[in-house]
Amino acid sequence: MKAISVADDKKLQLIEAPAPTLQPGEVLVEVRAAGVNRADILQAAGHYPPPKGESEIIGLECAGIIVDPGTTDRQVGEEVACLLAGGGYAEFVAVPEGQLLPIPQGYSFAEAAAVVEVATTVWSNIGMLTGLNAGQTLLIHGGAGGIGTFAIQLAKHMGATVAVTAGSPEKLQTCKKLGADILINYREQDFAEVLKNTCDRILDIMGAKYLDQNLTALALDGHMVTIGLQGGVKGELNIGKLLTKRGTISATALRARDREDKARIVSDTIANVWPLLESGVIKHQIHATLPMAEAQRAHEMLKNGEVTGKLVLTMD
Repeated sequence: MKAISVADDKKLQLIEAPAPTLQPGEVLVEVRAAGVNRADILQAAGHYPPPKGESEIIGLECAGIIVDPGTTDRQVGEEVACLLAGGGYAEFVAVPEGQLLPIPQGYSFAEAAAVVEVATTVWSNIGMLTGLNAGQTLLIHGGAGGIGTFAIQLAKHMGATVAVTAGSPEKLQTCKKLGADILINYREQDFAEVLKNTCDRILDIMGAKYLDQNLTALALDGHMVTIGLQGGVKGELNIGKLLTKRGTISATALRARDREDKARIVSDTIANVWPLLESGVIKHQIHATLPMAEAQRAHEMLKNGEVTGKLVLTMD
């Protein structure tokens, strides 16, 4: 099969690779489109290896057609979206049955591939973990990114007030169009001072860099969940400050969860989020689609901050 490989110089290239061998409970999917995520950039740089036993090929989400149902009751020709631990940047990928999602009605393969990772990540954190409620205030860092653009729409549907940070007026305007209520340019404003003691929930992609500022912004009985480490991995936690606010800090990662846990999240996401995609309450936010062979260009665009929403690679 064709697949993207990381060369010795860390550049991505299209090569011929062995097709995956199915394990019990897996199906073989012919990939038509794969979403691009920041975790892919980390893996390409050698900093985020896949969990033991999973594909070494980059790619955490895709959409395509089942060509071999293996030991499952799935059907050849069934169109599916897939949550992956790896393997999406390829012509074929083996997928555990519990990590298959239907293509949302009216969606193309590219559109479906653009929402799997963000939908499961956002719902599992603000829906399942923190229990965001109507009337609460949610702070989303990186509001114009793939996670952010999805989270804004979902949180507004849930009845929350949404605050976002982003690095340019253009990106903040995108957030506003999606429903964000409070717009903060982190290059010009200190979000902690603007939002001091007001955020019931915080969805954080920065990690160490924003730790103390997030605590300042957190409201009484607030809950912050860190899902990314773009601002570093080690920070100093003022436990007294957290205690005074009766605050909760969680840190989650989707990729490393076991298959049963992923299946639970996928099932809950299908039940709660897929109807919102099909009705248009939440819309996919694709910045651009590129051929799979241009995976290196896609990574450079994402690293350079050129992207609002998601990039998708298509396999012809």
